[in-house]
Amino acid sequence: MDSALTAAGERRIGWAARAMPVLTAIGERFAAEAPLEGLRIAACLHVTAETAVLMGALRAGGAEIALAASNPLSTQDDVAEALGVYGVRVHALAGVDRQTYYRHIHQALDIVPDLVLDDGCDLVNILHTERTELLEGVSGGCEETTTGIIRLRQMAAEQALRFPVVAVNDTRTKRMFDNRYGTGQSTMDGIMRATNTLLAGKVVVVAGFGFCGRGVAERARGLGARVVVTEIDPVKALDASLQGYEVQPMGRAATIGDVFVTVTGNRDVIRGEHLAVMKDGAILANAGHFDVEIDVRALEELAHAVHPGVRPNTDEYVLADGRRLLLLAEGRLVNLAAAEGHPAAVMDMSFSAQALAVAWLARERARLEPGVYDVPGEVDVEVARLKLAAAGIEVDSLSSDQESYLHSWRLGS
Repeated sequence: MDSALTAAGERRIGWAARAMPVLTAIGERFAAEAPLEGLRIAACLHVTAETAVLMGALRAGGAEIALAASNPLSTQDDVAEALGVYGVRVHALAGVDRQTYYRHIHQALDIVPDLVLDDGCDLVNILHTERTELLEGVSGGCEETTTGIIRLRQMAAEQALRFPVVAVNDTRTKRMFDNRYGTGQSTMDGIMRATNTLLAGKVVVVAGFGFCGRGVAERARGLGARVVVTEIDPVKALDASLQGYEVQPMGRAATIGDVFVTVTGNRDVIRGEHLAVMKDGAILANAGHFDVEIDVRALEELAHAVHPGVRPNTDEYVLADGRRLLLLAEGRLVNLAAAEGHPAAVMDMSFSAQALAVAWLARERARLEPGVYDVPGEVDVEVARLKLAAAGIEVDSLSSDQESYLHSWRLGS
């Protein structure tokens, strides 16, 4: 054990906890109530300081935890070391290859879990394909990402999902705070750290106008960029247009963009035909969960030379005519690989919903059928209420007459 690394991790976790009062309060409540006593949890999450605060709350509730990384480039080794001291079995190391990444997930599953926490559905996928002997003992799970929910809903539609999973990603607080504000700020942070580029005056192409895409577009525009949105959903495309963004197909946007950010949850959003027409110096960044949104293989085939590490987390691909395309973070999550992910204040909301959803699952799992479940409305409201209280913000409440009016169909004008 590296004592210096452990100490550094403890300092990082302590700093994050300062900005996470809601999750800290939930941890204190869990310590008193022990809602997870005797339960084993396998988790596949980004191994960061904010995740460590969540692990602390779940441990306080009585859970035994094994944690693997959901992205090898986001792991903070000092945090992983410190978590081991706190009694969490951590199987993660920054920068490991794909084979080791999956081996770590298998090691986390060796705890023989009662509940699972996932970020992208890789752990749940392995449970259903390679570790099926463990499925009988798993009574529920939580999923944190849009990408993971897409995969889980498809599993449920095909009747392949064997246990209930709570879609933590789909809460109002998560979409508003985490997806929009967290992804927006941290993506810009990652791009600027990796490239030190001036975004003012640049054409930033945002692929996808869901909650994450909206956040990225807003922050890019706030930094002075001209923002172009690409979409496949007519309603989202219309929304983007009415908010003042240019909307174009990627084939056209590829010729004018200076910075490209993919935020769709789908694969091959930027393909070879797009890469072939991009400007010299175009920057390629992905803020979707998996490294499939930018076709890196097509980029490698187009390149006549590759200069890895021209800056930290920046690889330069030189095309036949001398144009240079800059790929950030190997096409993985730029906000976590090139920066530190969402600010702790953002993750306070997301992980508080996660913690309360885990406690709800522990209580209700016996009556739930396999499928994807929304987070109970009262959990979402409780998280928002606690966050407002921590910030010293007061809101109005309904009078008895207002309550009666809202629950009656007889009263009109």
